[in-house]
Amino acid sequence: MSAVAVDLDAYARRETDAMLSACTGCARCVEVCPVVPFGAAARRPPVDVVGGVLRLLAEGERPPASSADWMHGCNGCGDCIPACPEDVNPRRLLMLANMRDATVDSRTPQLFRRMARAIKLMIAMQLLPEDYARLFTPAKPRPAQMVFYTGCNALRTPNLLFNTMAVLDALEVDYEVAGGPSSCCGVIAAKWEGQPQVGGRITANTLRRFGAHAPEKVLNWCPTCEVHLGETLAGFAPRQYEFDHVTTYLISRADELRARFTHPIRRRVVLHAHRGMPEIGRNVETLLRAIPGLEVVETVLESSYTCGGSGCSKTPELQAHEHGHLVERVRATGADTLVTLYHGCHMAFIGLEQTESFEVLNFTELLAQALGQQPREDRLKTLRGMEDWKAIVQDAQPWLQRNGVVLDSEWLERHGAEIFAVSEFKGGLDCLATEAPASAARGDTHATHTH
Repeated sequence: MSAVAVDLDAYARRETDAMLSACTGCARCVEVCPVVPFGAAARRPPVDVVGGVLRLLAEGERPPASSADWMHGCNGCGDCIPACPEDVNPRRLLMLANMRDATVDSRTPQLFRRMARAIKLMIAMQLLPEDYARLFTPAKPRPAQMVFYTGCNALRTPNLLFNTMAVLDALEVDYEVAGGPSSCCGVIAAKWEGQPQVGGRITANTLRRFGAHAPEKVLNWCPTCEVHLGETLAGFAPRQYEFDHVTTYLISRADELRARFTHPIRRRVVLHAHRGMPEIGRNVETLLRAIPGLEVVETVLESSYTCGGSGCSKTPELQAHEHGHLVERVRATGADTLVTLYHGCHMAFIGLEQTESFEVLNFTELLAQALGQQPREDRLKTLRGMEDWKAIVQDAQPWLQRNGVVLDSEWLERHGAEIFAVSEFKGGLDCLATEAPASAARGDTHATHTH
């Protein structure tokens, strides 16, 4: 891959200029945005709000509070995309604007370091060493039909990834696994930390890692990687393979899966999905409806592209309203199960089992079960269900030690809740910013990205 291909600054400038030349500043994107009523942008004319973003991109002028609030609060819902009369993708425009603004003032410095260390700790609490290594250690290059790309944060819920691999195994797919902080998509450095050149190198490194397997397809799991690599950086570097979501591939083999779904599941479920990527929700609903005995009573769409720090939680009031609506629909329909979509969604909702009468399962658990397999244990749900951090630490310590992570129990009791809450995306987890606790530093993957 050439040096030009990894020059993210130059790429972003070209793409931004093309969109600015097409944009008329009509502000339809602001008018339809569901997050606007919940922030400073609600108090300004829409043309002023979008105008501040356009001046940032065109001239480098710092945006006023209303524009900055709209830009940083974007939850990726995509409602703006069909609303634009000039066929500009405003979601992509805002992603590039966030990248530009972060170069001047990052709200989350050292985010990658904090995230990588938090992921290491969470995965080490949940997996045996051989499974830990499969997700966390890059595979050696070899020809493979497919690459299953997990992204970074999905490793916090490793059972969902192993369930997905069980489905790929049932279809006899030849694949290798890539992901974790060593194969980051680059969005953290580029958009959050304001280091586009570093982000470009990270992205190029990950794309090269995919290419080393000479795959036909890269089957992606993470919605943030889907947006960053598939939309924001579309055309950034040449690829000799298709990049698509893993559920799209499963749909392409839906008839084979339907024939393999030999174990009926007697459940009435409500599926939680997102407007920002409606095709993935449709894929999952189609797969669930193929399971004998399973009744999908409703799919509830949320106005974001994912749950978590990159999506709905950017606007807490809107998130609370929509999550409350989801719970009400599960209650009203009498469903016995809430089915989650992504890892962020699963982390957001598994705690409901402590207060609600329904169960929370990810769609991958149901696919594995329908194939006659035992879904992977949801260790995160087990740990979260304990609530008492002394008990959580006591349970987690043997797992950590087996994976070579030696932690002081009092330290983990003090910071564990913040780690589980993915607080680094809100500027938290200072405890992991500079000095890693105990031996966590030995496995710090931050250096692999040459920040």
